[in-house]
Amino acid sequence: MLDRGVRRQIERYGVDNLFLPYRKVFRQADATVINLECPLTSKQTPINKQFIFRADPVWAEGLRQSGITHAAMANNHTNDQGRAGLVDTYQNLLKADITPLGYGTTFRHQSEPVIINKGAINAALFNAVTFPLENWHPVDGRPGICQLSPAQLSKTVRDFKEKHPGCFIIVILHWGVEYMESPTLLQRKEALMLFNAGADAIIGHHPHVLQPVERIGGKVVAYSLGNFIFDNPKPKTKEKMMIRLLLTDHHRMLVEEIR
Repeated sequence: MLDRGVRRQIERYGVDNLFLPYRKVFRQADATVINLECPLTSKQTPINKQFIFRADPVWAEGLRQSGITHAAMANNHTNDQGRAGLVDTYQNLLKADITPLGYGTTFRHQSEPVIINKGAINAALFNAVTFPLENWHPVDGRPGICQLSPAQLSKTVRDFKEKHPGCFIIVILHWGVEYMESPTLLQRKEALMLFNAGADAIIGHHPHVLQPVERIGGKVVAYSLGNFIFDNPKPKTKEKMMIRLLLTDHHRMLVEEIR
């Protein structure tokens, strides 16, 4: 999140300074995926909600220079400046050579994965926000973010897996309850549903605090990675983690937690 207190840090030290301790890790990866918790736009067309963020679009270049390659857009803040700001964010990410996830002009487009290829290894990245958004109504045929329910997303994953059986499937979810340090029982059921549909990994965020990482039959779910760049003053929100996935051509997946 690149506004409010973080904005003041960027204006003083530059956006690159935020990521200096992590730049080596980011650049070593074939792909580095973030959850972008704010629009990157010069448009000031806010919707009516409690917390409204906006980051300067030029900062997208700093994200890319730090090694970030993909940005998940399906969350409860990329729409803070309305559809115009959302479209502008998508375009500004593309200009900076960052691939957006979870965005589209139709429901079908929003739910399509982004594919990463390296040799014989293919990975599909799905991105969705699973709870209703404040003062935001999804409309098919208009720019928006993926808001499929876990049940709907499971069907989408299953259909994709049937057509691409050798492809790894990574689901990036904005879900859960803010400031809870454990996932809900419903989330655990949803994770099993996605795994049964063909997902190999689930990476979650939204609670602003760390939650457990569970391994289930060679698959992994990180329920919440906590805050990476944010200005929340609560002590628990200062804890964070990165997940590194090593995918092999024998469809094996090694998981490393970086804290």
